[in-house]
Order: sequence, then structure tokens, then C-alpha cells
Amino acid sequence: MAKVIHVHLTHGIDGTKRKDWYFSSISAVYTVFTAEQVGATKNYLLHAGLSGNGTICTKKAIIKQSTLISCGRSGNVSDE
Repeated sequence: MAKVIHVHLTHGIDGTKRKDWYFSSISAVYTVFTAEQVGATKNYLLHAGLSGNGTICTKKAIIKQSTLISCGRSGNVSDE
């Protein structure tokens, strides 16, 4: 089952108008953003309960983990 981490920035970041970002892992979030930009450290998010489609709200972002829905080779929709 694949997961996706959705980061919605509530405050703009210099140089981009983009507010919604999608990552394959919590670690990947910190290859683009600093803890200050997200409003939480990597360690905090790893232990904050995002698994199971959880949501964390900080002063700077809303971070959600969800299941990625994909279509298999046979055309059947699955959550893997």
C-alpha cells in the first residue's frame, strides 16, 4: 500500500506561489523544506501519528498522510 504525504502551506514561501506539495515520505518533505518552513521537526512528524490517514496542523502548514489510489494493469482500481 503506497502512501502520500500532502503538505499544504498556510504561509507563502519566498520564490514560489505553490501551496500544495506531495511527497512519498516524511523524510522527503525535509529534502525540500526546513523544519521552520513546515512548523515541525522531522522527528515530531515521525512520532505524531500521521499513519492511518492522520493530520497534523502547525502554524505554517497542514500535513496529511493518505493512501495513494492507483489503477492496476488490469484496469481495476486499488489502494496500492
